Amino acid sequence: SSRFYLSMEDNLMRIFGDPTRTQRLLKMAGMREGEVIESGMLSKQIEKAQRKVEAHNFDIRKQLLLFDDVANDQRKVVYQQRTEIMATDDVSAAIRGILAEAIGTLIDQFLPQHALASDWDREGLAQALQRDFGVVVDPKAWLAAEPELEEPVLRERLVRTVDEAYAAKAERLDVELMRHIEKDVMLRTLDMHWRDHLAAMDYLRQGIHLRGYAQQDYRTEYKREAFAMFSAMLDRVKFETVSTLMKIEVRTQEEVDREEAERRARLMR
Repeated sequence: SSRFYLSMEDNLMRIFGDPTRTQRLLKMAGMREGEVIESGMLSKQIEKAQRKVEAHNFDIRKQLLLFDDVANDQRKVVYQQRTEIMATDDVSAAIRGILAEAIGTLIDQFLPQHALASDWDREGLAQALQRDFGVVVDPKAWLAAEPELEEPVLRERLVRTVDEAYAAKAERLDVELMRHIEKDVMLRTLDMHWRDHLAAMDYLRQGIHLRGYAQQDYRTEYKREAFAMFSAMLDRVKFETVSTLMKIEVRTQEEVDREEAERRARLMR
């Protein structure tokens, strides 16, 4: 028959059993070090510790399954988007839609809906459009020239101005080249933020159990925060994609060589 040896200092007994109580009972029974212990009481104590270990491991597997299910759902969405981008030759329509959405989001920050015209931050909006999209507009001058200009009309004019600037850039750089750049920027931006998101999810997973101290169900909190983080990531991907495309410049090798020659000439003076 098999014989198993177990120390009272083993992690199994130390964490899940009651080694202090067991050792006290053994001393009371006159057991000596190195002597074989055969006791029904001790066997039951070990079995009880083993059941606790199995229950603990089962809870760990349940938690990992929950975390994996959430991550897998998000992974499916990202991989589907990547597949659609790679399978599409022309993503310009999607880019124009994302651009309009991003401009609308930016406008909401400076021209809140249902707010009075006096509360609009026209200068802040102009600076944000130039910083994020490289487009110079002056909504303050527009409103000064047309005091009766309503907010929906102003929004539509701003979106149209940025869209026209993007179309002009595509024509200037070559439409076919711009289609290739659009796909490349979309994929690179999505991949970069997806990697950052996975790292943030790992960090969230490590500390989510602390929510139990606040009488919160960590499972519900994990799903809620993971969804919020994923939605924010997708919004950042959209905004940074169109922002990069609006500000990107493509230079030929001749232009690069000419600028390098001019730089060297300035250094030689």
